[in-house]
Amino acid sequence: MGDLRRLIAFDLDGTLIDSRRDLTDSANQLLTELGGRPLSEEAIGRMIGEGARLLVQRTLAASGLENGPGTLARFLEIYDTRLLNHTRPYDGIVDVVRLAGQHARVVVLTNKGARPSERLLEGLGMRDLFEEVVGGDGPLPRKPDPSGLLALMDRAGASAPHTLLIGDSPIDHETARRAGVRCCLAAYGFGFERFPADRPPADEWVVRAPAGLIDVIERFVGTPRRA
Repeated sequence: MGDLRRLIAFDLDGTLIDSRRDLTDSANQLLTELGGRPLSEEAIGRMIGEGARLLVQRTLAASGLENGPGTLARFLEIYDTRLLNHTRPYDGIVDVVRLAGQHARVVVLTNKGARPSERLLEGLGMRDLFEEVVGGDGPLPRKPDPSGLLALMDRAGASAPHTLLIGDSPIDHETARRAGVRCCLAAYGFGFERFPADRPPADEWVVRAPAGLIDVIERFVGTPRRA
């Protein structure tokens, strides 16, 4: 176990795992069932990151469909059958998480539901790498509300200068900003496309491949930002 005074929190979709195709196929099956037109993987990728409810709302609107009762439940049913069809960890990310665990308590903070998050990590052989997995359907608000991250920091005994959030989207960046912690942005993730003109805030670490996280973690551990 790493230093209990440090916390490194990872986002899930687009940071640890590439789940875009399975989410796209699930959303498009729902749209087809409802008589709508399917959407591209790139378009749906830009809608991911704020939980299944908003993903369903956005895909339905983009396909010209009304959001009726039962659509979210049906999407979750479909996605449950496709969860591990194509989803895989990003190359090298397992080594990154293992390194992080040598220096800090390591957790997952995601807006995906806790049950599918746990199933994915178990199915990919990654669950044992993390002390906690906090999903977006628990008692605390979803990101970018910082409550989940702050609760994880409290349980880890980690102050803001000793906490790092690694994610791929503006949602993650905003969460880190509101919690007052350092952020590293994964430009290889599909959520990174939602930054205006692909330009994230200049004061944050940005990596183009998972291997780049190794240097970021080593720098974070060596010289944590002052509060």
